[in-house]
Amino acid sequence: MGVGRSYCVALLGLNGYIVEVEADIGQTLPNFVILGLPDASLNEAKERIRSAAQNSGIPLSRRKITANLIPASLPKRGSGFDLAITMAVLRAAGDIREIGGTVFIAELGLDGRLRPVRGILPAVMAAVQAGYPDIVVADANAVEASLVPGAKVRGYKTLARLAFDFGADPKDLVLDYNPTDTDAADEDGDAAATMPDLCDVSGQSEARRALEVAAAGGHHMLLTGPPGAGKTMLAERLPGLLPDLADTAAMEVTAIRSLAAVQSSAVRLVRRPPFENPHHSATAAAIIGGGSGLPRPGAASRAHRGVLFLDEAPEYERRVLDALRQPLESGELVIHRSAGTAAYPARFQLILAANPCPCGKASGKGMDCTCTPMMRRRYFGRISGPLLDRVDIQLQVERVSLADFGSAGAEEDTRVVAERVQAARERQLERLLAMGLETNSQVPGRILRGGLRLSPGTTRILDTALERGTLTARGYDRVLRLAWTLADLGHSDTPDIDHIGQALGLRQAAAAT
Repeated sequence: MGVGRSYCVALLGLNGYIVEVEADIGQTLPNFVILGLPDASLNEAKERIRSAAQNSGIPLSRRKITANLIPASLPKRGSGFDLAITMAVLRAAGDIREIGGTVFIAELGLDGRLRPVRGILPAVMAAVQAGYPDIVVADANAVEASLVPGAKVRGYKTLARLAFDFGADPKDLVLDYNPTDTDAADEDGDAAATMPDLCDVSGQSEARRALEVAAAGGHHMLLTGPPGAGKTMLAERLPGLLPDLADTAAMEVTAIRSLAAVQSSAVRLVRRPPFENPHHSATAAAIIGGGSGLPRPGAASRAHRGVLFLDEAPEYERRVLDALRQPLESGELVIHRSAGTAAYPARFQLILAANPCPCGKASGKGMDCTCTPMMRRRYFGRISGPLLDRVDIQLQVERVSLADFGSAGAEEDTRVVAERVQAARERQLERLLAMGLETNSQVPGRILRGGLRLSPGTTRILDTALERGTLTARGYDRVLRLAWTLADLGHSDTPDIDHIGQALGLRQAAAAT
C-alpha cells in the first residue's frame, strides 16, 4: 500500500485554494486521523466517510488511516472535503485506480449518496484558475459547477457509482445512477423578472430624473422627504433601469449567491443586478458580513454589481453606516477574524432614504412638525458627514400633489428610461474602457484632473465652491463625475457649464432645503 492523493478546494471568503489530500494506511490498530487545521464539521467527516463507504460496498481498511490536508497552515472548514478524503483513502488501499488531477467537492451521506455543498461556483472557479479543470461534484451541484468556463464537470449521485468508474468493485450493489456530464451549460442571462415599473410613480419629475442619472453613471443617492412621498418606490425601481450584467460581473454575482446560500444551486448565471433591502435593525455582521469562524458575506456583498437600499437610514446604528465607507471607496470588503481574513467584492450603488426629522413632517413649511431644532439635527446627524460626502446625489423629495395624480399615465415607463441609461453606459464604456473602468462613478480624481480635465471656464463655479469651503475635494470630484454622466445622457462629448450647474444642484439639493 502507498500514499493515496486527491484534490479539493478550501474557500477563504470568495477566494479558493487548491488543497492536496494525502492518505496513508498504517499497520497499527484501527483509527482515523485528519490533519491540516480541520474544523469541527470536517473532523466529523471520519464517521461519515466510514459509514458511506461501508454502505456503498467498498468498506475502508480496518487499520489506522491518516489523512493530511496540504497546505497544513490553511484553515479548512465544511463538509466539502468528504469526497476528496474518501477517494484518497480508497486509492491508498488500492481499491481504485490513479486519480490524477481530478478535484472532488461533495459531502457524503451515511448511505453513500453525494450531497451538494454551498459555494460550489467559487470553488470550481478557483480549481480551473489553478489548472485543475477536471471536477467531480454531487449531481445537485453539477449544473452550477458547469457555469465556469473551461470546467469539465461530472456529477454523481452515489459514491458507489463514482468508485466503480474509478475501478472499484462495489459488492452486492445495483449501480442505478449514471454520472451527469455537463461540459457546457446554458449561460444565457436570467429572464427579466417581473420588476416594479417606473410609470407607477406619480409626479416626482425631479426625482425621476435624478434616478435616471444615478442609474446611468452608477452614482450613490440620498433621498430625503416626508413619509409617503415615494422614496421607497423610486429606490425599488432603480434595478430595473440598470443594464444586464456582463459575463465577468454575472460570474461574480452568482458566486456570491452560491457562497451565501441565497439559492441552493444556480442553473444559469445571474444577469440582473441584485437588490438588497435590509431592515434598519440589521447588525453590522448582517450588513458587512460575519458569523462564527470565517465570516460569510453580508448584504453589502450580496448587493455587488447591484443596489443596496437602506430605508430609514438614520435608524441604522451609526457604526453600521460608517462601515460602508470602505467599500464605497474600494469596492471590496476585507473582514478580519481570528480564524482568518475574508475578502468579498462589494461594488454596489448605495441608496439612502431618510425622513427630514423623527416625526417626518419637517418638509415644506414644516408647520405641523413637533420636533425641536435640536431633535432634527440629532436625528439626521446619525448619518455621518464623511458618509454623506461619498453620496453623489442628495435630493429632497416633496409630497405628491393632487395635480400629479391627475396626470396619471403621462410618466415614462422603465423600458424607455432604461434605453437611455443603456446608451449612456455605452458612451462611458467607449471612453473609459482603455483605462480599465466601466462607469463615471469609478473614475478617480487624477483622471478627472488629468486626461478628462475640463477648461477653467467650465469649472469656475466648482472652483468657487471649493475655495469657499462649501465643497470638499472629494465632493469636487463627485460633481465632475455627475457632470460627465449628464453629458453622456445628453449625447455631449464633454460637460459644459450647464452640466456642471445641474450636477452641483443634484449634490446640494437636500442641503439647500
